[in-house]
Amino acid sequence: MNQHTDRNVLIHRDTAAWRVQVWASFAIAVFLCGTGLAYLPGQELDRAFMVMGYMFCLTTTFVLSKYVRDNQHTTADTPMWRLVVYSAFAFAMCLTAWGLYRMNVSESYKAFLLVGWLYLITTTFTLAKTLRDAHEADVAEMKLTARAEARAELQGAATAEPILRSAK
Repeated sequence: MNQHTDRNVLIHRDTAAWRVQVWASFAIAVFLCGTGLAYLPGQELDRAFMVMGYMFCLTTTFVLSKYVRDNQHTTADTPMWRLVVYSAFAFAMCLTAWGLYRMNVSESYKAFLLVGWLYLITTTFTLAKTLRDAHEADVAEMKLTARAEARAELQGAATAEPILRSAK
């Protein structure tokens, strides 16, 4: 028996229930933030600032997630890119927190926006991880399939060679 064929390889995949929960949580967070910002009392400039802040936080969260994952085993990026990624995330979070703090709205409204914003950030990290895990599982599966096909071709060529020799 070939030692390569009797190995069991486990590829981790998230359950369908987990994926639904992650996407539902992200959608709820986006809905809550959008609703809170759409009905934000006060000046239009405050609303525009907060929408930009939330979007800045959202995009930098995805970038930070990707950066951390890409560099988990070995350094894949330059030190300057690391500075840019972490600085942008910190800047986005601080600027949005400052905008929320200085807004002239009720404390309960600020609390709603704060909780929605933090919920959005945490669900974004979770969504980014779930998407990356699925991608890595797909890549691992493609590699295993390609290796198995190559092994089968080599074994087929090895068994066909003696048959070709006897036919001559």
